[in-house]
Amino acid sequence: MTRLSTAVRGLVATFATLLAVTAAPTTAQAKTEPKAPKDFVALRSVDRTIVQEMRYFTPHNFVGERIDGYRQPLCILTRPAAEALHKAQQRLLPQGYTLKVYDCYRPQRAVDHFVRWAEDLDDEAMKEEFYPNVDKTRLFSDGYIAEKSGHSRGSTVDLTLVRLPAKPTRPYVPGEPLVPCYAPQDERFPDNSVDMGTGFDCFDTLSHTLDPRIQGEQRANRLLLKSTLEALGFVNLAEEWWHYTYKPEPYPDTYFDFPVSSKSLTPHW
Repeated sequence: MTRLSTAVRGLVATFATLLAVTAAPTTAQAKTEPKAPKDFVALRSVDRTIVQEMRYFTPHNFVGERIDGYRQPLCILTRPAAEALHKAQQRLLPQGYTLKVYDCYRPQRAVDHFVRWAEDLDDEAMKEEFYPNVDKTRLFSDGYIAEKSGHSRGSTVDLTLVRLPAKPTRPYVPGEPLVPCYAPQDERFPDNSVDMGTGFDCFDTLSHTLDPRIQGEQRANRLLLKSTLEALGFVNLAEEWWHYTYKPEPYPDTYFDFPVSSKSLTPHW
């Protein structure tokens, strides 16, 4: 064999080794992407009538951009929580209402995104709508942002009521003028839900479910949602009228990080 042939073979071998090294992380990452346990389901596989407006898949949220881990606008829950929502929907439909979910299972990487955003005190792009009266330095101490979320355990859901027939909600346009989340309903960003006194994810004490300033139709709407869900095993977070956790939780101490995607679920969904 000539010296040239030997050199060429050496270069080929070196190039092949480099390709293998650079390809390995991609292959490993594809193999190690976490999956949901078998008892997690897409809500639509249990009830197709519940409206889904998955806010963190869109830029219309307090961060102002799609949140990490939300690869599809899909509500994923543990099966017991999804089945309990189905029962709630069956009680509400004859009364002229449907449930609408804003968020369901939330991966830990999404919570980490919230934390990074909260630590960046210069980013207040969505303040005027979602936290007009709260100084961003207080988001952790006031409990609006935390390093762990019950949503990551799979049995917590953020939701509201919509009067039937449900009207469509126009998409949010990034950069459009913002209105405080506690403004009168006809002034806030249009949402086809009933009037709950504030919008979803409103960082304000007016969002406390039983805040005494919320009266009349707004209070009646909150109580209808609360009484319907609590009768089926859900527990409300007193500081957020939209936040409910199904009890007992199948995974009370586990915080999952699989992406919000149909690919995270087993094929039965």
